[in-house]
Amino acid sequence: MSRRSRKARLPSEPVHAGIESLSHDGRGVTRIDGKTTFIDGALPGESISFIYSGRCKKYDEGRVEEIFSPAAERVPARCAHFSLCGGCCLQHLAGDQQIAAKQQSLLDNLQRIGGVVPQALLAPLTGPLWGYRNKARLGVKFVRKKGRVLVGFREKRTPYLADIRRCEVLHPSVGERIETLAQLIQGLQARERIAQIEVAVGDNVTALVLRNLDPLSAPDQAALIGFARDTGLHLYLQPAGPDSVESLWPQNSRLTYRLPRYDLEMVFLPTDFTHVNPHINQAMIDQALALLEPQADHRVLDLFCGLGNFTLPLARRAARVTGVEGDAALVQRARDNAAANGLGNVDFHAVDLNEDVAGQRWMQTDYDRILLDPPRSGAANMMPQLAGTGAGRIVYVSCHPASLARDAAILVGEHGYRLAAAGVMDMFPHTAHVESIALFVR
Repeated sequence: MSRRSRKARLPSEPVHAGIESLSHDGRGVTRIDGKTTFIDGALPGESISFIYSGRCKKYDEGRVEEIFSPAAERVPARCAHFSLCGGCCLQHLAGDQQIAAKQQSLLDNLQRIGGVVPQALLAPLTGPLWGYRNKARLGVKFVRKKGRVLVGFREKRTPYLADIRRCEVLHPSVGERIETLAQLIQGLQARERIAQIEVAVGDNVTALVLRNLDPLSAPDQAALIGFARDTGLHLYLQPAGPDSVESLWPQNSRLTYRLPRYDLEMVFLPTDFTHVNPHINQAMIDQALALLEPQADHRVLDLFCGLGNFTLPLARRAARVTGVEGDAALVQRARDNAAANGLGNVDFHAVDLNEDVAGQRWMQTDYDRILLDPPRSGAANMMPQLAGTGAGRIVYVSCHPASLARDAAILVGEHGYRLAAAGVMDMFPHTAHVESIALFVR
């Protein structure tokens, strides 16, 4: 008998089910013989049949086979590749219902994990549902069995690239050129050595960074430059790590985005972190400042400040703003942006905020207001230190409701703050990603 047990064969016949709720990743939830089952393409309240796609000890997975009674909130998916591509998971749910589901997810996490309820619920920030995405990382793969190059996102719950021709959520300068990009790379000698394309769209130009695993030949470079000239796209190459990125065409490539309400222009590199949705970013900055209420004599601390997306608008309102970020290169661009915009009341520090920062000189200052925009892991270690600054208001911008809830429990339960308000921002329509903002008042 083989020492390696055989994987159990999945049932091949469709199974009928009623969908009870929506999971945190956008799948319908039902129970079959008492076992939780997550079903791609299903919505709460629907009667469906599904095919099993996977079985685990604690839960099973499936995909919709047939819908017998669709939910009132169901809409036709706009993208022809929606059932295959993993870039989106909620195109079949009406936009207002998507944001309602995300708002409920935020509230559930705050209460279940943090034991807190916001005193006020902020109106959701919404924007365009299509062509909104200005940042993305696209996979590239020459598939021998197909005899061609694929460009796009991964298939739903598989490591394989989805075979797509266009993308409805990407900025049209790229989303409408997916097939053209695949054909371009198909014609290169290095077609099997291009691993990914990073997309960055500014107000003035769209840039693509090609991850080339080997140096490109002169004919390949000429083909890419010709494509860039014809389309107006700016092309970069990345032969190694992030520090190896270099402009291919034009040599003087420059990406910017404007924040007109604050009379600011932000310069960034295509590999820099920027918020993917420019419409929501503008509204988010406005809401953050409205909640924070910075006054002309205030000192403000901005943590995880990046290239100054919040720091510089704050500097237009407050006496002094200190920005702190772990990426030294981003900090330098933040300093450059402050200087280019004529702001002398800001200072920046490159510090790993996962470490104890109590001994840092900038932490020895009393702050009137604090803003933080941490990564998905949150900033639990910073909560006691922030409370010690004496700040009357803290605005927390979050990309993961569970870590926000955990950190809220610390501020509210241990340091005398109350959760005055919270709400969601539709940074990623048609995905299950929940972006939110919360106000804590001492």
